[in-house]
Amino acid sequence: MIQTLSQTTVKAALNAIESEVATVPEKIQMLIEMANGLQQKPKDIKQLHDAISLYQQAIELSSQDYPLLQARALVGMATALRTMPVEGPDLLLEAREAYETALEILREQATPEEVAEAEMNLGLVLQGLVSFNLATMQQAIQLSQQALSIFTADKYPQEYAILQNNIAIAYLSVTLDPEREGMRQAMAVQSFEEALKAVNLIEHPKEYAMLQNNLANALQYLPSLHPIENNLRALTGYNEALKVRTAKDTPLEYATTISNKANLLYNLPDHPENPEAGNYQNLLLAKNLYGEAQEIFSQYREVEKATVVSEALSVVEAELLLYEAQFTIS
Repeated sequence: MIQTLSQTTVKAALNAIESEVATVPEKIQMLIEMANGLQQKPKDIKQLHDAISLYQQAIELSSQDYPLLQARALVGMATALRTMPVEGPDLLLEAREAYETALEILREQATPEEVAEAEMNLGLVLQGLVSFNLATMQQAIQLSQQALSIFTADKYPQEYAILQNNIAIAYLSVTLDPEREGMRQAMAVQSFEEALKAVNLIEHPKEYAMLQNNLANALQYLPSLHPIENNLRALTGYNEALKVRTAKDTPLEYATTISNKANLLYNLPDHPENPEAGNYQNLLLAKNLYGEAQEIFSQYREVEKATVVSEALSVVEAELLLYEAQFTIS
């Protein structure tokens, strides 16, 4: 039987623990590094389970003698728990406890940057717990804002951009009275725009594309007296994101952005200066984009997303038939 990379890594870690050559801190560090390697780009859920197991062994070895190493193992384990693709709050609650325990140690012994990174990740866990009524969005936003005091735009542009993105998404998730909904979305747009001031296409392509896509989504649904202007700004954002997100290199992100762009085109007049003329050409573009996105989502077994796009495609095709019937009559 051929062993997988995960099995080989776990076996190597166990051998390292049993070795009499390595010191205890060295063994702990090896466990942490091996676990981190497994969780960076896991091929399946088993690799995440193996990473958690290695972190747990590192935590046990650390006990009270090596608190900083124990905190780092707790942070790693919490991150693995946070990324586990399971329903329900249990693993998120475990991750929350691990982050909070680690932060007690990190705030005394670690660098401000290490503390801020743990706060940033804890903020994401709290965002995930909001839907289970086990945390508030205000708590998540507060942690992200604390981390921003360290991860400033000039010194840490990528971290700053990610934090502003997280804050913007948190704003979009907050439920407010109908008369305050516009303010909530406007604050999200402002956070996305702040994030984009810190990154650029060349040096931070992944973050740049994510932010342009998310900003465009927020603009598309922002209540405004000038919806066409917002949609044109959103269209620019999607096109910027698509400079990075391609069908070849990032197919799922690409499919997400082109389906978002298709949603926008469905509501955008062909000639913004003359909206009464309709949007037949934009509907044709939307149809092609929906079709391409559906194909990619189906290929990668993203069934729910493929279904949503398929339904949107059916609506566009029905609209096009109405236009074509009108053309025939006229």
